[in-house]
Amino acid sequence: MSPDAGPEPASGRLLADVVDWALEASVVGSFSRIGIAVRSRVGRWTTPPRLDGKVVIVTGASSGIGRAAAIDLARIGTDLHLVGRDPERLAATQRAVVAVRGGGRVEISPLDLVDPDQVVAFAERVMTSEDRLHGLIHNAGALFPDHRTAPDGTELTVATHVLAPFRLTWLLSPLLRRSPSSVIVTVSSGGMYTQRFDIDRLELAPGGYNGVTSYARAKRAQVVLAHEWARRWGSDGVASYAMHPGWVNTPGLATGLPSFAHLGPLLRTPSQGADTVVWLAADGPRRDASHVPDAGAVEEPSGGIWLDRHRRPEYYLPTTYRSPTRRRRDGDELWQWCAARTIPDAVVAPL
Repeated sequence: MSPDAGPEPASGRLLADVVDWALEASVVGSFSRIGIAVRSRVGRWTTPPRLDGKVVIVTGASSGIGRAAAIDLARIGTDLHLVGRDPERLAATQRAVVAVRGGGRVEISPLDLVDPDQVVAFAERVMTSEDRLHGLIHNAGALFPDHRTAPDGTELTVATHVLAPFRLTWLLSPLLRRSPSSVIVTVSSGGMYTQRFDIDRLELAPGGYNGVTSYARAKRAQVVLAHEWARRWGSDGVASYAMHPGWVNTPGLATGLPSFAHLGPLLRTPSQGADTVVWLAADGPRRDASHVPDAGAVEEPSGGIWLDRHRRPEYYLPTTYRSPTRRRRDGDELWQWCAARTIPDAVVAPL
C-alpha cells in the first residue's frame, strides 16, 4: 500500500466497486486472502495517515489480530496501551512495537477483561495518565467449546465479547468524548451473519450450550453495541465501527475452529486481518467521503460492520433480519441489559 497513490479516478472507483461486489457475492473470495489482495490492488489502497501523539488502547494485543494491529499502529506513530491476559506474550508484543517505531510510548497492562476489579483499576490508571483518548480497539475474544462463567456468573462468551467491552468503554467514555474525532473499533466476526439478535437468546444455558452458536450471537451483539455507541455519542465526535476480518490464521482460529485449518493458503495473515482495524482507527470513513453511505441507506457513516475498508450489509439471511424500528429497540435493550450488569449504580436512560 502506497501512502502517495494520489486520487483515484472515477473509472478506477467503478472498477473497484464491481470487483468488490463480485468478491462479496462469492463469500469465499471475499473472506479469504484473495479478497484483500485483489481489493487493495484494484482499489489502490493507501497507508493510513500518521497518528503521532494519538493515544490508542488495543485489547487482546498479545497475539493474532491485536498484535498485528498494534504493530501497524506503531508504524504510523500511535502511542499505545496494550491489554492482554498473558504477560509474557504481551511483553513480546511491546518489544515488537518498540522495534518498529524505534522507541515511543508503549505501555502494557496484563489483565483479565472479565474481571471487573482489574478493569476498573486499569481504567483509573488511564484516566489519571491521559487527558485524551483517540482510539479504543476491542479485539479481545475467544471461542469456548464448553460452558464457562465469568466471576459475576455470566456465561463467559457473553462476558468476554459484550459485557467487558461495554464496561471498559463506559469507564473510558469521558476521555473518548472530550477527544476530537475519537474512534471505537470492535473486532466482530463473519460468523455473526448466521445469528439473529435476540436479547433473550444471547446468553446460553449450560444444558443447551454450543460454543460456535454462543460466539456468533455475541459477535452479532457487538455490532448492535457498535451502533449504540455511534448513536449515543456521535454528537460528541465519537465514531464507532464494528468490523470483521475475514478468515484469518490466528491462534484463536486454530483452537476455536480447527476445521478451518483445511483452508490453509486461503487464510489471511494477522496483518491482513488487522488492516481494516487500523484504517478505521485512523478514521478512514470520516476522512474519505467515498465511503459515506447514501443518505437513504443509513443515518450516519459511523456504525455498521466493515470488511476490507468498505461498509458491508449486516444481514445476508432472511431469518436474521431486523427492521430499522426493531434494531432501534434492540440497541436500547442491549444497552440497558449491559448497563444493569456492569454499571448498576449509573443512570443510563434510553435514547
